Amino acid sequence: MQFTDQTGYGFSLPRKAERIVSLVPSQTELLHDLGLNDQVVGITRFCVHPDTWFRNKTRIGGTKDFSLEKIRNLKPDLILAAKEENTASLIFELREEFPVWTSDISHLGQALEMMTEIGRLTGKEAAAQNIVIKINDAFNSIASGLFKDKKVLYYIWKDPWLVAGQDTFIADMLLRCGFSIYPAGTRYPELPPEQLQGVGVDFILLSSEPFPFRDEHRNQLQHLYPEARVLLVDGEYFSWYGSRLADAPAYFHSLAETGNSLSRN
Repeated sequence: MQFTDQTGYGFSLPRKAERIVSLVPSQTELLHDLGLNDQVVGITRFCVHPDTWFRNKTRIGGTKDFSLEKIRNLKPDLILAAKEENTASLIFELREEFPVWTSDISHLGQALEMMTEIGRLTGKEAAAQNIVIKINDAFNSIASGLFKDKKVLYYIWKDPWLVAGQDTFIADMLLRCGFSIYPAGTRYPELPPEQLQGVGVDFILLSSEPFPFRDEHRNQLQHLYPEARVLLVDGEYFSWYGSRLADAPAYFHSLAETGNSLSRN
């Protein structure tokens, strides 16, 4: 069968994949939910869901510094990668030896397309379609008025302070909640908290990943900007574009309840 990934790279598979290496945490969880326990032979050290796989599957390194030698030893017939999460030069090298399907996702529609295609690659079309339907139904329940017209700043990193800007998957999730995203422009601009004076942000969200923001950071920003609601949020629901999306709308609703009732102190 012929396949073309989301970056335009084409390859063929003589049969459904039976030895899979996943370089993408959110897609690793998807593989589990598709029922591919025996087929997945390698994951990254950031593939923490499900916990049984994290503890028992062979880990081939990180998402950007994985070991080519460990992957070769696993003899995969399919590797799942992501344009944004994995090192391009290493992906190009892997393509010389293995079929590599690379996702390129900045909105929900592309995530659903990815799930459908991974279903085809692995012979799990029906299971993938069920997950897609479940996610669509969940997102149809979101009212854009959850945070309607509220200006939001979403921090993903510290030192330097980086925020999720436009044309990112995080931005798509924020927009579906009704947020107005600050700042406009680049994908991950650097924006130190000291430069927020006069911006008039309603919400400052501090993600649990990739940088693990904690209460000390929340307290720091709340002190600087007492007029804003500063919240620690579970970054997996904003940035993981696999089967975890089915639970994201419920999380967004609970966040709205917290954010709208939280006092600014």
